[in-house]
Order: sequence, then structure tokens, then C-alpha cells
Amino acid sequence: MRYRLILKEVFIGLKTKDGHRFKVNIKRFFMGMKFTDGIVFKIGIYALLISLGYIYLYPMLYMISNSFMTMNDIISVNVRWIPSRLNWENYQLVWQEVNYPKALREAIILAGLPALAATFSSALIGYGFAKYRFPFKKMLMFLMIMTFIIPPQITMMPTFRMYASYGLLGSIRAFVYPAILGQGFNGAIFILIFYSFFKMIPKSLEESAQLDGASPFKVFTKIALPLAIPAIIIVFLFSFVWYYNETYLTGLFLRGSELSTLPLRIEAFINNYTSIYPEGSRARELMQAAKLAGNILALLPLLVLYFFTQRYFVESIDKTGITGE
Repeated sequence: MRYRLILKEVFIGLKTKDGHRFKVNIKRFFMGMKFTDGIVFKIGIYALLISLGYIYLYPMLYMISNSFMTMNDIISVNVRWIPSRLNWENYQLVWQEVNYPKALREAIILAGLPALAATFSSALIGYGFAKYRFPFKKMLMFLMIMTFIIPPQITMMPTFRMYASYGLLGSIRAFVYPAILGQGFNGAIFILIFYSFFKMIPKSLEESAQLDGASPFKVFTKIALPLAIPAIIIVFLFSFVWYYNETYLTGLFLRGSELSTLPLRIEAFINNYTSIYPEGSRARELMQAAKLAGNILALLPLLVLYFFTQRYFVESIDKTGITGE
């Protein structure tokens, strides 16, 4: 409606031959009053969003489309995106070969337990850094940040030897124990998230609780943690996803164990099937549909998790930006 009024003013300016008014109306139509409400800006924003959406959605659409293709569809040059029919055999093959229900249960345990441990330990460590003063605090903060900056490939062999000496290899303890100590996957990021959040909590709340006789631990559990629900949700979801998707360190620390993540089981299944065919053969290419079906099944739990927690996740990100006193 607003653009119609502006166009009407433009035509009025043309009829009255008011050159200055005509230029002002044209500028207002294309650039807007503050540029951000102009049609040029909106066209640029929509073009950028559509381009980014295409970049992110193209791999998913490709995986979904090709996972339903039959062997004839893969060979045929006439079939590009839409398969001739929905072929569920690829999903049935992966489901049966990897024993999907059991593999999913183990993957949830392998990701859930370390994620819970990392969430609690990161909250405790972040609260200590944010609210207490102690010797060598800055040095410890620096060392904590360095654990994130240093690539894990550098510390992989010393960590492997240390876990071997403590008997942690081949067990879920290789992930739970470091998470309890705040040194799980990307533990420094989680500590910094809680540190920045606890820093924003007004001191007056803690002082009031201490005047009422609350101990430091009670202040942490009864005041700080309930206020940190947004940070807890973010840390747990991020930690769960990172543990779920980790394949390299999981394959290294759990080698020889029956426990394995879902992506590792699907990768082992694809490698076992493709290894019996020579490199570059047509049979290997035909396994691409089953491989994509396995990738979809591996991503499905995360998509379901995000579907049920997206509202809390978005609200948590929004609330973590609230400042205190």
C-alpha cells in the first residue's frame, strides 16, 4: 500500500512536471527513507537469503533425492533429481545391516552422557571463574583458552598414551571422565559461555541470598543455575551434537570396543560393501544411493532433536544477550 502511494506521487510529479519532487519520489521509492526500507535494499536482502539458502539446502536436497534412486536411475542420464519411483530398499539395507535401533541407542548414550557431564562441569568452572578471585586466575583462564586454540591433532598421541596408561581406551569413560573435568570436546567454549552468562547476573541477588544464610554451593544451585537455563540448553545441545558427529577421536579411543557412534557404523558398513568391488567400477558407484541413505539416517536424530528443541534453542540464544546491572 505504501509503495502504491509513492508511485501515485511519482505520476503526479510527472504530470505537474515538478522535477525536484519527481527526483525525491524516485529516490524514496528505490532507496527508502532510511535506505533499509527501500526496495533496492529489500531486493538485495532477499537475493542474499535465497543464495545462502540454496547453498545450504542443495546438499540436503541432493542427498534425499539420490537416496531414493534405484540402480537404473543412477545409471540413466535422463534422471537428474526426481527418481522414477521411491526406492526404500536403500534405507532397508542400511537399517538391517547396521542394526539401526541398537546403533542409535548406543550413539545417544555415547553423546548424551558426556554432554551431561560437560554441561555440569562447564557451569561449575564458569561460575568459579566469574564470581571468585583466586591465585593464578588469569593464567588458568589463558591455559583453558589454549586448550581450544591448540589443534587436537597435536595432543592426540600424548592423550592416547595417557588414556592407555589409565585403562580408558575402548570404554565410554574416555569421554565421560574428561567431560567431568571440563576437558571434553570444545570444553573451553562451554566454560566461556557460562563465564559470560554468570558475569551478567547481578551481585545483589547473591548478596541477598548470603544475608539469608545461604552457602556458596546453595547460591550456585538455587540462584545461579536456574537463571542459567538458557546457557544450559545451548551448551547441552552443542555438546550433544559435537559428540554425536565426532568420528576421528571416537574411532581412535573406542577402537576394539563394541560401542560406536552411528556415523561410524554407517561408514564401516559402506566401506565393507565397497571394498569387495574394484576401484572405479560401476558397482561402487551404485553404492552411492545406499551411502546417502545411511547419511540421512545418521542425520535424522539430530533433525528430530532440533525440531523439538528449536523454540527453546532460539529463546536461549536471545536470552543470553540480556545484560545485568
